[in-house]
Amino acid sequence: MMAGIAISAIGAISCILAGAAGGFAATLLSRKSKAKALRKKTLETFSRDEATVFELRRNIGLRYAQLLTRQLYTGATSPLSPSVRLKRANQTKLGAKFRESALKAGCGKDISTAGFCEAALRLALAGALAGGIAGVMLSNILAVLLAVVGGVIGWSLPLRGLDEARKERATDARQHLSEMLEVVALGLRSGLTFDRSFALYGQYFDSDFAKSCALAYRKWSIGFELREESLRALSDAYDCDQLARIVESVIRGLRFGTTLTSNIEESAAQARAAYQTSLAERVARAPVKMMLPTGTLILPAMLLLVMGPILLDLAGGF
Repeated sequence: MMAGIAISAIGAISCILAGAAGGFAATLLSRKSKAKALRKKTLETFSRDEATVFELRRNIGLRYAQLLTRQLYTGATSPLSPSVRLKRANQTKLGAKFRESALKAGCGKDISTAGFCEAALRLALAGALAGGIAGVMLSNILAVLLAVVGGVIGWSLPLRGLDEARKERATDARQHLSEMLEVVALGLRSGLTFDRSFALYGQYFDSDFAKSCALAYRKWSIGFELREESLRALSDAYDCDQLARIVESVIRGLRFGTTLTSNIEESAAQARAAYQTSLAERVARAPVKMMLPTGTLILPAMLLLVMGPILLDLAGGF
């Protein structure tokens, strides 16, 4: 009798323990699945934010390249270029040029190499066709000349857009680099960690560079990347040598435990002085750039205004 009771008690305890273990495992799996879903949603949000940052500086050529990237990926269109058709776009000179500048222009995720090459080819054909149609009304020689000019303009349109986007991102980084360093230094002097000080800049500032910093912080805060990897990816995304040097200095300081406050404050002063120097150079180049429109537009009008009455008098005398 007692043995039966003991066996029943052991069975009941085993059932309870098995149920508790199953419930714990189910809870753990549920939490893992929820964490995975949250992580995926967060990364999708990051991608949308990064695409929004790039949307502000996208020109016609890059928009068309993005559209062709989607169409080529889904099979909605067929490529005209044999290199794209054979999936060798990365080996072409145009593809190599795109890979060098896409990361620093902020369009590496939105535009593929095949889409970029296809956009350049189609825009070149469209420009040549438009130039030929416009010139054939006057003469065949002019039609050929305008077709060549239109083809060159269409071919270079995505390249110029890529170069402009890269320069705009570099200018944005140089403009707000000292601001970011000052916020981080202020946070460190207030007793905050580097991570928290860096997060404050992305949280309370609304520039494109601040959004990129916030994206980098979120990636390492959720464990998607290491902090060193996120900081290096941030510096690689901008064509700014000063940012790369500062990132490497911060990484060494965090790795070896050295004091960062004084180094960051000194780097902020240097970044501010470098940006002011670049602004002074741009201001000094402005009069030189104004000489061309002044000479081609204003000077002929002034000469016509001054010499017009004299020429009319001379014409009337004859």
